[in-house]
Amino acid sequence: MNPIRGIMLKVMSVVVFMAMSAFIKATAEEVPAGEQVFFRSFFAIPPILLWLWWRHEFPAALRTDNLMGHFWRSLVGVSSMGCSFLALGLLPLPESVAIGYASPLLATIFAAMFLGESVRFYRIGAVALGLAGVVMVLSPRMTTIDPAAASKLETVGAFAALTGAVFGALATIFVRKLVQKEPAAAIVFYFSLIAALLSLVTLPWGWVWPRWEVLAMLVAAGLFGGVGQILMTSSYRHADTSVIAPFEYTSMVFALGLGYFVFAEVPTWTMVGGAALVVTAGLLIIWRERALGIERKRARKAMTPQA
Repeated sequence: MNPIRGIMLKVMSVVVFMAMSAFIKATAEEVPAGEQVFFRSFFAIPPILLWLWWRHEFPAALRTDNLMGHFWRSLVGVSSMGCSFLALGLLPLPESVAIGYASPLLATIFAAMFLGESVRFYRIGAVALGLAGVVMVLSPRMTTIDPAAASKLETVGAFAALTGAVFGALATIFVRKLVQKEPAAAIVFYFSLIAALLSLVTLPWGWVWPRWEVLAMLVAAGLFGGVGQILMTSSYRHADTSVIAPFEYTSMVFALGLGYFVFAEVPTWTMVGGAALVVTAGLLIIWRERALGIERKRARKAMTPQA
């Protein structure tokens, strides 16, 4: 284990994913979300295959006994991606990212509903705090008091971001089931492959032949998506999840920077305050999970017969 390397890889993955999001946002005015999903998924495949070949895990790591499980996970995942990409085109980048933070909070609720995981009062309180933050971020888009802040397109974007977070949380539940028997590489590969195929269903809804510079950004989004997935997966090889996970929230720093300097988006105090609540809730859940993990390790150690 090398926690410093794991943290560096995680932060690098966040930077790469935010660059991918910036490319998606930059192409949103000309390219529909379904077409963006295709490029993001299809061009993520080559980096993943090259990575597996470099690790001498190709093609063994792609063997699966649960292709339908991958299909259902991909169906939910591609729905999340499509909604999130739609939101990126309609909302400021930091706002879209902040609403997306609802996904791990909702995953906690769904894990209790569908996987039978126990959710104690502490975690319920943290989830409630985080969802209050999400409502705070959403509130300007759902009001008629300020018509400029609640334009129809931005309201659609807010609902799309929230719907994407819901589908993302459901995808997490499917992944938790898959990882019990399927290797991580297979889950990543089949998601990209099936997502690319599923995105073709949106062909009748206005796909376009993009300009060359737009096409380059779409391909870059796919390549960055694949590289980001590799970096993220690699980060968890070097440190525990409780060490790595908090650095996901560095994405807000990069989102604010990209939004301001690239897209001329000035964040509102409401958005920043709501995002702060969501990040705090996420960190509280991670901290609690780390504390419980330490307690479980101590309990197992105490029960181990001494030589």
